[in-house]
Amino acid sequence: MGNRTLTSLEHVVALGGGHGLGRVMSCLNGLGSRLTGVVTTTDNGGSTGRIRRAEGGIAWGDMRNCLNQMITEPSIASTMFEYRFSGNGELAGHNLGNLMLKALDHMSVRPLDAINLIRNMLKVKAKLIPMSETPVDLMAIDSEGHEVYGEVNVDQLTCPPQELQLSPPVKTTKEALDAICRAELIIIGPGSFFTSLMPLMLLPDFTKAINFNQAPMIYIENLGKELSPAAASLSLSEKIAVIEKRIGRKRIDAVVCAPHINTGDLGDRLIVREVLEAQDVPYRHDRRLLLSALDKTIALLP
Repeated sequence: MGNRTLTSLEHVVALGGGHGLGRVMSCLNGLGSRLTGVVTTTDNGGSTGRIRRAEGGIAWGDMRNCLNQMITEPSIASTMFEYRFSGNGELAGHNLGNLMLKALDHMSVRPLDAINLIRNMLKVKAKLIPMSETPVDLMAIDSEGHEVYGEVNVDQLTCPPQELQLSPPVKTTKEALDAICRAELIIIGPGSFFTSLMPLMLLPDFTKAINFNQAPMIYIENLGKELSPAAASLSLSEKIAVIEKRIGRKRIDAVVCAPHINTGDLGDRLIVREVLEAQDVPYRHDRRLLLSALDKTIALLP
């Protein structure tokens, strides 16, 4: 990309789920409406899982997490959105943001419109799009050939699955496809490999759009070891191979990682090694350091 910088780009798209995507989106918040996040919607744990079991619908947890991290103007609305009920009653552990999104869902508001209403309320300028507006779960075929249903159970696998699937097969949200078609830069990661990043790669129309797009694609590696034993057993090059198998060609141009990460077998990709740890939580990326690393990466890309 020559001497281009992040601020010179008109359409940047970040892919992932929950904490990782929220971190990237908040680090790139200065891009405003030029930034789009495509968010995984297969979560079935915690407050989100309880709401889905009781009421159905798409998983709102990762979307809410991203919105929380992008709030730059604290307000009564943002305090409400982040509120989590305590105690021992039926609402204990539920996040009010999840319930607000679910309430809009019940009012037959299209999921994307519900997100845009909340974005406007929270004064979040960047766009957030659910990967699909149809309820969907993650399913794996484990190393012994058994079906493992749901994100929570997939995260507990000890060996990488033979196969990952979406159940049922769903279509990508049209606006997510449009965002990929317009993207001048695509960023994937950090995040839980099998449950935050890979669900997006299980959407055939989405991977086809990524394959067709010629813009640079950057992979941001995690800082800490994954809690999922199966994901933790994969090397960086193995993870990239799994993603690219789904896309259908060599697609990741650059990798941003910490200095200690093994980057063997990555071929002629650009590798940018930087100290990226946040001082308060070492396994989270420092927003300022990550922004600097991404700017450096973009300047070094051909």
